[in-house]
Amino acid sequence: MDPNPKTFPILSYVMGRLPTFRTKPPAGSDPGSFDIEQPPSPPSKPPSDPSSSSMATQLQIFDELPRLTDPKLLASMTRAVADVAQTRSVLRTIGDRPDHEAVDAARAKLADIEANLAKQLEELVLSPRPAEVERGQWRAQLAEKESECRRSAEKEKEIYKAVIQLDEMHEAYEKLLKDAEERLVKIYDSAEGEESAVDGDEVNEEVVGILKEASGTELERVDLSGRQLRFLPEAFGRIRGLRVLNVSSNQLEVIPDSIAGLENLEELNASSNLLLFLPDSIGLLQRLKILNVSGNKLNCLPDTISHCRALVELDASFNSLTYLPTNIGYELVNLERLSIQLNKIRSLPTSVCEMRSLRYLDAHFNEIRGLPLAIGKLTKLEVLNLSSNFSDLTELPDTIGDLTNLRELDLSNNQIHALPYTFGRLDNLTKLNLEQNPLVIPPIEVVNEGVEAVKLFMAKRWIEILVEEERSMLEVQEQAQTSWLTRSTSWLKGYVSGVSEYLSTPKPPRDSYLDQQL
Repeated sequence: MDPNPKTFPILSYVMGRLPTFRTKPPAGSDPGSFDIEQPPSPPSKPPSDPSSSSMATQLQIFDELPRLTDPKLLASMTRAVADVAQTRSVLRTIGDRPDHEAVDAARAKLADIEANLAKQLEELVLSPRPAEVERGQWRAQLAEKESECRRSAEKEKEIYKAVIQLDEMHEAYEKLLKDAEERLVKIYDSAEGEESAVDGDEVNEEVVGILKEASGTELERVDLSGRQLRFLPEAFGRIRGLRVLNVSSNQLEVIPDSIAGLENLEELNASSNLLLFLPDSIGLLQRLKILNVSGNKLNCLPDTISHCRALVELDASFNSLTYLPTNIGYELVNLERLSIQLNKIRSLPTSVCEMRSLRYLDAHFNEIRGLPLAIGKLTKLEVLNLSSNFSDLTELPDTIGDLTNLRELDLSNNQIHALPYTFGRLDNLTKLNLEQNPLVIPPIEVVNEGVEAVKLFMAKRWIEILVEEERSMLEVQEQAQTSWLTRSTSWLKGYVSGVSEYLSTPKPPRDSYLDQQL
């Protein structure tokens, strides 16, 4: 149940330093003498002692990872594995992991119990009602018997459920150990990088030199690209006059929150790193105009990126993005260039259509299934690349015809069967790629003639549709008028017929008594 030192060397060592996981001190020793901040001293045991191999493993860890003796680092690691310690304590109380045979047997037993319960309930439903028992009373008896059967089955299943749950807990614990080991490795690497920056590593000497220079002068540009940096010191946030920062092609996993202090920063290039996320504080860079975070491991962009209202160019390509912030377009009204290609984005938020300054949009190699209906609001858009969304993109909205300034459009490698009839309104379109699409409208021979032929074909189709719609409306109006005239004529004929019938009907003889009264 303890972490295997060979599989989880750092985790095994850190958990071994916790008092609850260490073996009890020998009799006569001072219980308070335990110090988590001091490495264990090798015991004087003969080589034949079973624990000698464990001690040899620890000594090997010290050789490979010498900073494990650092009290601050060890304390930080201890806090990072608190969840592992708690889970392990619970599992130690509950018991060891059951073997696969026991788990399979428990699952089979649960299935048998469920089958027997179903059979019992079916027999209850089909059992005839005795003649002497009233219908309402019989239903109450059946309900009581059903509840009793279910209670009995649940009680019988408890022990087998416990076996399965214990197995699932141990399986989750294994995953927890892997995640904890990865966290500890990152903590150690971060501490090692910090030490190298302070102790005079060749790479980080330049960083320290820049920070020193910035303390005496107003630095405006810093280029640290390709320096194999693993972290940026928090002190970078104090270079108030910095306008351009290039930290591309390094090994950065985190950008510090202190970057919010670069209030005059206009350009940030953090491409080709190992970034997993961007800090929320990036939204405080009110003067940022160019942001390049391409070639990282980002799963999402922070919502606060919408607050960078001065952004003109945003490149988040070649990441693992699955969506864009919902409100990104409502505030980035000055954005002219958006590059989100080579991600896993399935749809563009409607707010993108509010980027009225957008001129360039590249979203190829994603999983986009369609465009927002309001895409036609991007009247300044000149270049649109939606290629290689493969089977996901099957159609375009009619509003794409409102992109009157569009010059280049790439729709290759999709599953589009027909272009919208408004396509012919793209007067400024000069470059069009429709390769690898099962197009029916326009026909392939028209596509092969070029973009002008496609626009002309679709424009004619649009006119034909308009004419057909107008003809249909006229026919409907004529039918309505004809129907009204027919109904009016029919009514008039009926009225005249009624009057004629009334006039031709012979009158009854006059009553002499009534005439005398009148």
